[in-house]
Amino acid sequence: MSGPSPGEAPNRNTLWGRVIVDELVAAGVDAACIAPGSRSTALTVAFDEHPDVEVYSHLDERSAAFFALGRARRTGRPTPLVCTSGTAAANFHPAVIEADRSRVPLLVLTADRPRELQNSGANQTVDQEKLYGDAVRSYRTLPEPEARARKVRSLRTAVSRALHTSVGVPPGPVHLNVPFRKPLEPTPVEGDVPDGWAEKHPLAARGRDGPFVAATRGRAELSAADRARLVEAVESADSGLLVCGPADRPTPSRDAMRGLALATGFPVLADPLSGLRFGRHVGAAGVTVCGGYDSYLDGFEEYPEVVLRFGASPTSKTLRRYLRDATLESGTRQFVVDPAGGWREAEFAASDLVIADPTPLAAALSGRVDREPDRFGDRLRALERGYWSLLDRDGAVGAGEAAARASGDEGGAGDGFIEGDVLADAAALAPDPATLFVSNSMPVRDLDRFGRPRAADLTVLGNRGASGIDGITSTALGAGSATDDPLVLVTGDLAYYHDTNGLLAVERCGVDATIVLVNNDGGGIFHLLPIEGFDPPFTGQFRTPHGLDFEPTADLHGLEFARTRDRGTFRERYRESVGSEGTQVIEVAFDSASSHRGREARHERVRAAREAGDLRRGAE
Repeated sequence: MSGPSPGEAPNRNTLWGRVIVDELVAAGVDAACIAPGSRSTALTVAFDEHPDVEVYSHLDERSAAFFALGRARRTGRPTPLVCTSGTAAANFHPAVIEADRSRVPLLVLTADRPRELQNSGANQTVDQEKLYGDAVRSYRTLPEPEARARKVRSLRTAVSRALHTSVGVPPGPVHLNVPFRKPLEPTPVEGDVPDGWAEKHPLAARGRDGPFVAATRGRAELSAADRARLVEAVESADSGLLVCGPADRPTPSRDAMRGLALATGFPVLADPLSGLRFGRHVGAAGVTVCGGYDSYLDGFEEYPEVVLRFGASPTSKTLRRYLRDATLESGTRQFVVDPAGGWREAEFAASDLVIADPTPLAAALSGRVDREPDRFGDRLRALERGYWSLLDRDGAVGAGEAAARASGDEGGAGDGFIEGDVLADAAALAPDPATLFVSNSMPVRDLDRFGRPRAADLTVLGNRGASGIDGITSTALGAGSATDDPLVLVTGDLAYYHDTNGLLAVERCGVDATIVLVNNDGGGIFHLLPIEGFDPPFTGQFRTPHGLDFEPTADLHGLEFARTRDRGTFRERYRESVGSEGTQVIEVAFDSASSHRGREARHERVRAAREAGDLRRGAE
């Protein structure tokens, strides 16, 4: 199908809007997020009238931007964003920053007023030139609409290039600023688009069969000599690790990493956002996927000789510091693999930057490396098994579905039911397949420590680029809109409060979800910092208890709501929700200080067991 012909547009603004949308659809765009406004009328109408575009309408620009970010996170393709002029465009900025830092493709179309209105005091007119600074891969103010063939071809070229850039290396946001003069509506204006213009200029009016500019993209690969040197470094090392941080792509190649793990014999330390903590490769013969390292590597002083790192910087501070110490104290050679040649290693200890696409590199190494599992790898595998065995014995974390069906204990060894148990259960009991989105602050850290690797097709996502708590709900719902898989969002109370506007998307955009709201009445993450020992000002200025009742937010948006402090009840409500239609909010209430003390106690038991040798023995 095709939309209304640009060549038959009633005026030049309508022509401009139709050409932009026509070119986006030709390049594969099938959805757009639009916030209402007057100056963007021509774009809004063009998207709305095109039969091949699903339009997601949002009342709040910030929520719209994070929703588009979530769709792109899940699909790997941009969902264009449209807004009017003025502060509307500024509200896109947080999502643009996150897209930049986490390498998510995003195309931002901000409508603007004519140039002569700048610095005139004209209403709703701000300087939108390079509004997002260096956070975008490219920026351009498009020419003002006019039915001139060369100008229209220029417009098609600009839109094609913007899309190619957004999914390039590295992917990220692109900003097109689009000025319009009145009339903004599809009102006929005689002479704006002359009769017979389309027949006289068919290429400009109709474009090509496909995108106006087709991009042929290569990928960064090592030369044969460089591959051989890397193979030599891996094969000659007595021991090694594969470390996989948050992934740039929504579905990294699990087969390629499985092959590399088999060929090297190295354990895989998989961040929960790496795409490798969960999947069919977990438990495969010869492959060890580790998830408990955030506890058992703390203070561990045995180091590998070589480390291959993929993805962004790991969530775990314990792991980051362990890798730093490995290099500084033991001379470990640490290879950071990045297709864009970016430096994502804030300890500044890594020794080698490998500029290559991770998937073909892993595949190439798998076919060339030949080595046996080593003693260090065996020790790490024993620590991993012992870690989960210890937590299972304590009753602290369920071992998948079997443990989750056990009687509803309230934690183990006197810790009580803590926030980490919610993340453990959310991952263990999530449907297969499912999309699991986790908020920043404590939820992603708890999933890192307590999310046991599982042979299930879970796509786990989070906003770790800038690690903010804004737009979490909207990003999750955007991700859910891009797939038929069940959607689970685990969020904290402050992040939930920060994006309650995003809940409008449940009804307006037709997205169902299970929303697990971990409510510790304030900023529980600040208990991790030394400021906890200074009160005042700790409680009033950092933890900031709010005392809010969130049940009315569910009433406002027509959602089901349940509240519990009991683990067994949470598991029951969670199973019911992920197996049913509609959107349910399950609030799980905690005292933040008690929960943090329980988290610390488990961590110290793991350390003590490792130092006593009990962790390895417990794995036998």
